[in-house]
Amino acid sequence: MTDSGSARAISTAIQIDEIHKDFGQGDVLRGVSLDIAPGEFFTLLGASGCGKTTLLRCIAGFEKPSGGRVSFDGRDVTSLDPWNRDVGFVFQNYALWPHLTVFDNIAYGLRMRKTSKGEIADRVAKALDLIGLPLLEKRFPGQLSGGQQQRIAIARALVISPQVLLLDEPLSNLDAKLRIRMRRELREIQKSLGITSVYVTHDQEEALEISDRIAVMEDGSVRQVGRPEEIYERPLNRFTAGFVGRSNFLPGRVEAGGFRTRGGALIPLPPSRGEAPAPEGEAVLSFRPENVIVAAEEMGTFGAVVVNSAYLGNSVQCLARLADGTEILHDSTEMHSAETSLRLKITRCIFFGPEES
Repeated sequence: MTDSGSARAISTAIQIDEIHKDFGQGDVLRGVSLDIAPGEFFTLLGASGCGKTTLLRCIAGFEKPSGGRVSFDGRDVTSLDPWNRDVGFVFQNYALWPHLTVFDNIAYGLRMRKTSKGEIADRVAKALDLIGLPLLEKRFPGQLSGGQQQRIAIARALVISPQVLLLDEPLSNLDAKLRIRMRRELREIQKSLGITSVYVTHDQEEALEISDRIAVMEDGSVRQVGRPEEIYERPLNRFTAGFVGRSNFLPGRVEAGGFRTRGGALIPLPPSRGEAPAPEGEAVLSFRPENVIVAAEEMGTFGAVVVNSAYLGNSVQCLARLADGTEILHDSTEMHSAETSLRLKITRCIFFGPEES
């Protein structure tokens, strides 16, 4: 990883223009367009089968799109093979060669590029230092933990000083605690190099923590692109609000006194935060469980009866029922017995059109 390689990576942006991909049974990608900024950590987030890995493989060159264009820094790379695109790819299963040592696994791409022995030794040593494993070069993958193998796969991708780093759910095979630690370390490595990176995951928490921006995908299309706080706090559609985090969705009608559910319960609405108030008429009220609080006062609250409570460690998740039978989730700081009567208040909400109900 030379200085010139790092500088080149910092200048790289990715443009994806109207990418389609059809494997013969309909479009897997349906006209996806994205602009990824130089040095950005950009995440493709979605459920299995939404097209995120196919899109990543189109960026890498492992798949050729049925239509559209992929460009790096304005240069069309759509027809180029992967080895001519100057990308580093980290696979979900790491794809380490079991018969090669750590050193030889990392050095493989450099040898394919006819790099001198002296430079290979220098760059592999720097890569091992970067991932925090400077003393393991003579070991074999079978002698390493899952976390160590994951780091070796990242080092192998980075040692060639690629323009772009692509990662296909690289943490999915790790246990929960190790995943949390490794995603933080991965983010630190990416930022230290300033390399433009595209990351694929189905894990919403992971995406929110490590990304500069996120593209939420569904059924081969991008539903929303934005910073993590935008995706979570200001979802543009019901799919995004439901997929990223937990949300309540209540169909009904906005009226002068608040929101009236289809069953007839009236829910007072919180004051707007500088936004225009929702127009009266049919709508879907959406709010996060953490944006519902138990309140002592009557003003601005509504009544509900606890159906059940679940202890989650850092919070208690309650299912409560309104007078008309409508059920909502809300987070609490204490357990409530079934049939306990509560006064609840919504502190933040958004609305979607009735056609999304």
